[in-house]
Amino acid sequence: MGEYLLVRGGRPLEGAARVPAAKNSVLPLLAAALLCEGESFFTQVPRLADVQQSLVILSALGCEYQWRGRGLAVRRCAEAPGVLPEGPARAMRSSVFYLAPAIHRCGRVRMPMPGGCKLGPRPIDIHLDGLDKMGARVDWRGETLTVSAPWGLTGADYTLRLPSVGATETLLMAAVLAKGETVLRGAAMEPEVVDLAAFLQRCGARIEGAGSPMIRVQGVRELRGAVHTPIPDRIVAATLAAAAASAGGWVRIQNCQIEALAPTLEILRRAGCRVEPAANAVTVRRVGWLRGVGRVYTGVYPAFSTDAAPVVAAALLTAAGRSAVEDTVFENRFACAEGFNALGAKTARAGRALEIEGVRALGPARVEAKDLRGGAALVVAALAAQGETKVYGVEHIRRGYGDLAGTLANLGAQVRLCQE
Repeated sequence: MGEYLLVRGGRPLEGAARVPAAKNSVLPLLAAALLCEGESFFTQVPRLADVQQSLVILSALGCEYQWRGRGLAVRRCAEAPGVLPEGPARAMRSSVFYLAPAIHRCGRVRMPMPGGCKLGPRPIDIHLDGLDKMGARVDWRGETLTVSAPWGLTGADYTLRLPSVGATETLLMAAVLAKGETVLRGAAMEPEVVDLAAFLQRCGARIEGAGSPMIRVQGVRELRGAVHTPIPDRIVAATLAAAAASAGGWVRIQNCQIEALAPTLEILRRAGCRVEPAANAVTVRRVGWLRGVGRVYTGVYPAFSTDAAPVVAAALLTAAGRSAVEDTVFENRFACAEGFNALGAKTARAGRALEIEGVRALGPARVEAKDLRGGAALVVAALAAQGETKVYGVEHIRRGYGDLAGTLANLGAQVRLCQE
């Protein structure tokens, strides 16, 4: 017994959809609110499962929150012992974002190993090594991590061994209230890093170079909460673009950053879609059959995003010829391959790549999401399948999409949430 999405495929899409605020920006932004005096207010926040888990963590760390329409206010109002609740911390990878804020506010933080999608090894050694260089003491005992800095953090010149987005954001939050100057070399350049820096600057932080490989931060004594609109979700935008390519028809994607979406749009253009950009919007149109694109690779920004890889692969299942999508970031990105093949696709996993031989048509099946982006990819694939497909594992999809079924239904798809 459980929830599933019922997808009746074979219907082209038509219409416009507005992209919500980016999950991958909102989650570190909520953690950063813990650094601030007074109220922080974030507009257009999607009500995702991971957002709700973040609010449980904030409450445990002494914060109050209030939904105001589609905006979310957060205020730190009480002292707390710096212990993250086990359920939410284990449920999502982004619980790691509370390391630095909790150290600044509580002097220490204790948490279990962060959870999230099982995409292969996702170590947090860079986060911890950077914090160690800034004066924190790191103590692992079994599955429990304790990080303490009772006398505060001190700025450091630190080189990340790889441009991890999460580690860059963790160390950026550590640096803004640390004593002296911090220089982060080899930093991630993703838009979400830039967005976090923009919020912190509104709050009074002194940051230079966000969006480049070197970020320089002068620590300040205090941050004050601010109003901030997070950037649009480029992965939701990529999902909508891939849905248009899979189902046929057209979708106008509103409130999106074209530059951040460019690698996905280029792959779909190569596959035969018409891509029509406008100011803060783009229309993706599929007329006729798609064609294979050869081998494409994910990479760190500004390359093709690992999170967009499964939904783009789903769109290529019925493209004539061969395609391959290789993820250079995670080992187990394509757990959705089993579901693709149940729908009648011809795919094979080869190391970190998904090899695709396009088929003329997909058929109905019962499939199960194993992770967030793979779940969305199964829905995208089901849009091209004849008959009724049941997509289970809806709890994974909810972590990153507020109402994927409703969004697609508004575009003409026959998708609805059902209960067994």
